[in-house]
Amino acid sequence: MRKNLIVILGPTASGKTTLAVRLAADLQGEIISADSRQVYRGMDIGTGKDLSEFRIDGGIVPYHLIDIIEPEQEFNLFEFQKRFYEIFNKLKEKQVLPVLVGGTGLYLESVLTGYALPQALQDERLREEFAGKSQAELQDILLAITPHLHNKTDLEDRDRLIRKIEIEKARQNPSGEQQQRPCIHAGIFGIHWERSVLRKRIADRLKQRMADGMIEEVSRLHSLGLSWERLDNFGLEYRYIARYLQNAITKDEMTSKLQIAIGQFAKRQMTWFRRMEKKGVRIEWVPGGDYAALHRRVLEILS
Repeated sequence: MRKNLIVILGPTASGKTTLAVRLAADLQGEIISADSRQVYRGMDIGTGKDLSEFRIDGGIVPYHLIDIIEPEQEFNLFEFQKRFYEIFNKLKEKQVLPVLVGGTGLYLESVLTGYALPQALQDERLREEFAGKSQAELQDILLAITPHLHNKTDLEDRDRLIRKIEIEKARQNPSGEQQQRPCIHAGIFGIHWERSVLRKRIADRLKQRMADGMIEEVSRLHSLGLSWERLDNFGLEYRYIARYLQNAITKDEMTSKLQIAIGQFAKRQMTWFRRMEKKGVRIEWVPGGDYAALHRRVLEILS
């Protein structure tokens, strides 16, 4: 079947967005982001949301699912899948090629393998029942429903924990709105670097983001009303910089811990992508930075 979606995935700092935007420009396509944090307005430097990347040869490559909600709001897997399907269908009607790019494995897998996600409405009766339960009791409830929990941060914040239980219960007993999956035939490309090279790219990028004002960005978000707890829930850059701003760690500790955490995150991303392959998702790996190879292969599978 002719491919109607190109996916560019890879770990953090792999340069996947730069390659995807160039590809979309060459093919008159549009970018759909699969990044769980770039949906939030005002979270720019820490999420790597460089909108200047979308400017090529005097034009702007159209993009979707970036800067769509405020950081105080929640964005979940159901919402991503729903919005992706809507955008995909609209682009298909216009005969425009969608280029899906990102590193959030759960989001990518949800549309590539067609997760069945019923809408999970807020359950007031359930929330009343949970009001008297401890954090540990709620964690036990969630782990009993889904022992192989991928996002451990769902266990750390009480509100996210209760919301996750609601979502998992809805998945077990679907009765609400179901997503109608369009017919997707994806060509999937992964951006690969040797581990030592990727580590250096992570270190160099972190240094650049600090110089660009990442600490000031986190400070500004807090001054605008975003709580320290909420910033901590966003993980990585926002977590460690928030701790530094609260004088819980020194600047040197923040930088070293953050660089290690980002490296560990990149490793988890690659583990997720390998697991997708074991489930039957075919990913063709392209050497990092080799746009010519990527462009050639995409043209071949589209012809």
